[in-house]
Amino acid sequence: MKRAAKPHLIAVEGTDAGAVLAEARRVLGSPSRGGISHWDASGVFQDLAVADDAAGAPSPRTLLLLYAADLAFRLRWEIKPALAEGNTVVAAPYVETAVAFGRASGIPAGWLANLFRFAPRATEHRFVHRGVPGKNIEGFVRFGCARMRGKPGGRTPKQIQSGAAAELRKIARRSSKK
Repeated sequence: MKRAAKPHLIAVEGTDAGAVLAEARRVLGSPSRGGISHWDASGVFQDLAVADDAAGAPSPRTLLLLYAADLAFRLRWEIKPALAEGNTVVAAPYVETAVAFGRASGIPAGWLANLFRFAPRATEHRFVHRGVPGKNIEGFVRFGCARMRGKPGGRTPKQIQSGAAAELRKIARRSSKK
């Protein structure tokens, strides 16, 4: 009798989408081992990107609610089925990138913890703190910062982007102490 492989959910977190994707590919190694679950698998952000100006600019909370809905889609249709088959799934990004964006936007930690409590814990976390030269891929943090208007929480989009990177470094330090 063939023994089933032990499933792994590996989260790759970071604000630079090019670096996150490169690390996800590196961590996965062979595609026969599993797959990568990318943000916006549901297409909700693609729809938001092409919405006309009458739709208005989303708030950070709206963006986070949409991210949670997209993550629920990814879990149902990509991540959980692959894990059930014993595969490795690399979520690029998973929960902590969105939490860092929320914290940098002034969203309370308790609200964020409650929002993402449906997501199962990753087996392993990888944090990417560097950019990839020449890669100009728009990830969740950059997407959100580019679409907000005004100063959510009194912060500019540029401050939110750099604040999210700082928050991820804090999360990574806490994670490494566990």
